[in-house]
Amino acid sequence: MKHINSRKYLVYLLAPMFALLVMASCKKGDPNIEVISDDLTKPEVVTNVSVENFNGGAKITYKLPDSKNLLYVLAQYNINDNRTRETKASYYTDTITVDGFARAQEYEVTLYAVSRANVKSDPVTVKVSPTTPNYQLINTNLAITPDFGGANFYGLNGNKVPVSLHILVYNETTKAYEENEPEYISGDTIDVSVRGLPPTPQKVGVYTMDRFGNKSDTVLKTVTPLSESMLDKSKFFVYKLPSDGTIGYGWEFRYFFDGSLEGNGWHTISSPKTIGTFGLGLTAKISRFVVWQRPSDFFGFQNTRKFTMWGATKDNPADVNLPVGSAPGTVAGDWVNMGNFVFPNPQSGLPANQANAADKELVAKGVNFTMPRIAPAVKYLRFEVTQTWGGQDYVNAMEISLYGNPL
Repeated sequence: MKHINSRKYLVYLLAPMFALLVMASCKKGDPNIEVISDDLTKPEVVTNVSVENFNGGAKITYKLPDSKNLLYVLAQYNINDNRTRETKASYYTDTITVDGFARAQEYEVTLYAVSRANVKSDPVTVKVSPTTPNYQLINTNLAITPDFGGANFYGLNGNKVPVSLHILVYNETTKAYEENEPEYISGDTIDVSVRGLPPTPQKVGVYTMDRFGNKSDTVLKTVTPLSESMLDKSKFFVYKLPSDGTIGYGWEFRYFFDGSLEGNGWHTISSPKTIGTFGLGLTAKISRFVVWQRPSDFFGFQNTRKFTMWGATKDNPADVNLPVGSAPGTVAGDWVNMGNFVFPNPQSGLPANQANAADKELVAKGVNFTMPRIAPAVKYLRFEVTQTWGGQDYVNAMEISLYGNPL
C-alpha cells in the first residue's frame, strides 16, 4: 500500500478552504482594506459646527455632508509658533478632537471633508479657545518644599495626561543650573524628589513638557534640605500588643532591630495576622527605611513580600483590628497607614525562591523603601506583613533600619 504524507494531504484538503476565507475577508467595505475610488467629485462641506473647549484642546462636532464617497474629516491647525498638526476622524463619527495647543487663547482650525479619492471639500474655518493646557496647570501648581537631602516637587495631574518633569539644581562651581534626568508621569499625582544635597540653602527649579513639545516657564525656588540620619536603634523597644504575631523558635521581635544581620531575626508561627509593634523612643519624621530578608530564603517561603507600615503619634497607643487592604492615610484607632510596600522581584527574572547569586547579593545589601511624603511624624510603628513570598501565614524578616529627622 502506498504511504501517504499526512502533512501534505492536510495542506491539500485545507488549501481550497483557506482560499475561500481570503476571498471572504476581502469583501467590499472591510474597514481594514484601503478603498481607492476614481470618483473625483468634490465632497460638500461639514455643517452645523459646534465647539466644546477643554484644557489644551477642543472637541468639534458637525454634521457630515451627504456624500456616498466620503472617507474622513480632516482638521488642520497650528498648536504653537512652530508646529502644525493634523487630526482625522472617519465618516463613522460626527466629532473630531483637536489638542496640543500651547496656550489658552483663540486658534483657527480648518476642517475638510475628504473623499475616497483623496479629494478635499472647500475649507470650513472654526475658532476654538482651549482652556489652560495641562502641562502649564501642573507646573504652576507644583509645591516645592524641603525634603530629606534635597527638595520635593508635589502636585496633581487631575486629567492624567502624560508629561515630563524637568528638575534643575544650581551648581555653585559652574554657576549654572544643571538638569536631572526627566521624570515621566501619567498618573494623577506628582511626587518627585531630588536628593544628595547638603542641608544648606539650595537653588532648584522645574519646568514641564507635554507630548507635543510644549514647554512651561521655569519655576525657581530656594530651599534648605532637611538633614537625614539613621535613627538610633538602641532607643527602639518592643511594644507588644494582643494582635501581634506569636513568636516562633526563639526569634524574638527585638532581633528585628538589634543592628545585626547575623543570628536571629523576627519569626512568627501560623497566625491570622503577622504584625510586630515597636516604639522609637522619640518622635521622628521618617524619610526612608531599609529591610533585610532572611538570607537562607531570598525571595521565598516565609520571607516578607508585601507589608504595611502603621504609625502612632500618641503615647501608649491602643491595639486595634487593622483593616486589610487599606490606603495610605487610613486611620484605625490610634494608628494611621503610613504606606503599603512591596519587595521588588528578582532582577534576574527567575521565579520566587530561585534567585541567582546576583539577586542574592543585591538583596543582601538591604532593600530601600521611601516613606510617602504624607506620612506623619510618629512615636510607634507596626510592621504588618500582608504577603510572604511563599504565601505562608507566618513570617520572617531579618532587620530594619530607619532614616529621617528626629524631632
